[in-house]
Amino acid sequence: MSLVAKPAALLQQLETVLNQPRLARLKNAIFVLVLFHYWSRLYSKVIVRGPTRAAKDAYAHCLKLFFKQLRRLPSVQAKIDAELSKTLKDLEHSVLSREGNTKRNLALPKEGLSTDELRENLKRFQAMEDVDWAGGRVSGAIYHGGDELSDLCTEAYRMFSVSNPLHPEVFPGVRRMEAECVAMVLHMYNAPKTGCGVMTSGGTESIIMACKAYRDMAKDLKGIVDPEMVIPETAHAAFMKAAGYFNIKLITVPVNPVTMQADVTRMGRAINRNTIMIVGSAVNFPHGIADDIVALGKLAKRHKIGLHVDCCLGSFVMPFLEKAGLPTTRFDFRVDGVTSISCDTHKYGFAPKGSSVVMYRHPAIRKYQYFLCADWTGGIYASPSVAGSRYVLFANWIGNSIRFCNPIHLSNVEFSPGALIAGCWTALMTIGEAGYLETCKKIVGARREIQNGMKNHFSLNLSIDEIPELTVLGNPVGPVVSFGAKEPINVYDVGDKMSKKGWNISALQNPPALHVSVTLLWVPSAKQFIVDLKDVVAGLVADPKSGNGNTAAMYGTAATIPDKTIIEDVAAGFVDLLYKA
Repeated sequence: MSLVAKPAALLQQLETVLNQPRLARLKNAIFVLVLFHYWSRLYSKVIVRGPTRAAKDAYAHCLKLFFKQLRRLPSVQAKIDAELSKTLKDLEHSVLSREGNTKRNLALPKEGLSTDELRENLKRFQAMEDVDWAGGRVSGAIYHGGDELSDLCTEAYRMFSVSNPLHPEVFPGVRRMEAECVAMVLHMYNAPKTGCGVMTSGGTESIIMACKAYRDMAKDLKGIVDPEMVIPETAHAAFMKAAGYFNIKLITVPVNPVTMQADVTRMGRAINRNTIMIVGSAVNFPHGIADDIVALGKLAKRHKIGLHVDCCLGSFVMPFLEKAGLPTTRFDFRVDGVTSISCDTHKYGFAPKGSSVVMYRHPAIRKYQYFLCADWTGGIYASPSVAGSRYVLFANWIGNSIRFCNPIHLSNVEFSPGALIAGCWTALMTIGEAGYLETCKKIVGARREIQNGMKNHFSLNLSIDEIPELTVLGNPVGPVVSFGAKEPINVYDVGDKMSKKGWNISALQNPPALHVSVTLLWVPSAKQFIVDLKDVVAGLVADPKSGNGNTAAMYGTAATIPDKTIIEDVAAGFVDLLYKA
C-alpha cells in the first residue's frame, strides 16, 4: 500500500466508525443538548427582560463585539488612545488644580515635623475643601450629626485609639460595645430572637459578605456549584462587585419604568435551580424607592432561597417612618422570607465613617459568612468578614478551657477597629430612639419639600412652586429623591448649572436623572435648593443651548458609545489619579 493510499484507508475506516448507528445517536444527542443550552439562555433572556429589551440588548451586544474587533486595528486604537490621553489630562487638571501649589511629600521627611508644622500642614489640607458641605449643599457623602456629637465621637476614638481587639482579655469593653451595636440595630429592625449580625467597614462589605454567605450555604446544603443571584437593576453596585469577587452569576432584571420598583414577576421568572438569593432595597440608591419586600419575601419562601434587603441608605430613617406617622412600607424582619439585612450605621446613624452592620435571621446563615482555616501554620484562623483591620488572639484566654484531642493554638479572628466601634457605640447611645425619630422627621420632611417643588404625578398636594419641566422618578419614601427633565431640557445641564451655584448633586443614567440624598445638613437649605433649581430651569427653558456642561457632555458621549470599555478606561484613569501624589 502506498503512502498516499494508507491515510485514505484510515480516513475511510474512521468514517465507517463515526457513521455507526450508536455513535450517530450520540452525536445527535450532543447536538440537541448544545441546542437546548443556547435556546435556554435565549429563552431566559427574553422571559426576564422582555422581547423588546432582549432585542435591544442583543443589538447592543453585537455592536460591542464589532467595536471590540475594530479597536484591534492599530490606527483605531491609536486614535482612541490619543482621545483618552486628552480626557485624562483634563481630569488630572480638574483634580490637582483644587489642591493649589502646596508642597508635595513624596518621601519620608529626614526629620519628623514639629507639632506646629504638622498642624499648619493639616490646616492647608483642610482649606482645600471646595464645596460648602457644612452649609448643606452636598448630596449624601457627609452624614453629619452635629458638632457636639462629632466631638463626643472624636473623644471616644481618642480613648480607644490604642485599643487592640487582638486581646479582648485586655480590652473587653471593645468586644462589649461591638456586640451592643449589633444588638441595637437588630432590635431596630425587629429581628427575631435568633437574629444575629456582624459589624463591617461599610455597606459594600456588608453586602458582599451576605452574598458570600448565601453562596457557601447553597454549596454546602444544596450542592450548587454554579451559583446565581437575581437582582433588580437599581440594586447597589456592591452586588455586582460581590458577583465578580465570588464568581456568582448575576441576573439583572429591569424595574417597573413607572414605579421604579423591582419587577417581582420578572424576578420570579429568572429564578432557577442555581439561584441562591434574590435582592430588594429599602431604599435603593438611585431613586430612593423601596421595593415590594413583602412580595419578594413570598417569592424567596416559595423557592426556598435567601432574600437580602439592602437598607444601607435607608439605615436609621426607614425604621422610624412608621413612628413618625410618615408613609412607609414593610421591609424588615417582620416580613416573612427576609433572611438578611444590611444597615449602615455611618450614614443616618451618624457614626464615624467606617461602620456598618449585616444582620441575619439565624446564626445558621451567618456562619457561612465566616472564613475558617483549621490548618494554617500560624494557628487556627477564623474571620467573620473581609477586613483585616484587627485580629483577636483568643488562645491565651479560652484556649485552655476548650478540650480537644490534641493541643491547639487558636488565633486571628478579624472584626472592625476598636476606635471605630467605640465611635459607633457613642453615636447610637448619644442620639437614642427619640433623637433618630426627630432626625427622620426633619430629613424626610426636607425630601418631601424638594419633591413637592417638582412635577410628580404621585403627589396629591403639589405646591405652587412646582417645576413642571422636572419629573420625580417613582414614589420615594425615605431620604432620597431623584428627578428627570422633559425635552428640550437636558437634566445633566440642570446639574451642571446647579453645580455653578454651589450645589453638589449626583448624576444618574438609564434613565438620565439627578439624585439628592437629603442629609441633616440639607434641612435648612431645602428651600434655597428649590429657589436655585427654579432659576436654573427657567434659564434653560429660555435658552436650552445655554447648558452643554461637562456632565452633559460626558454622559451624552457615554450613551452613544456601544463599547463601554472605553468609558471604563476613563473611570480607571480617574481612580489612578486619586493616587497621584
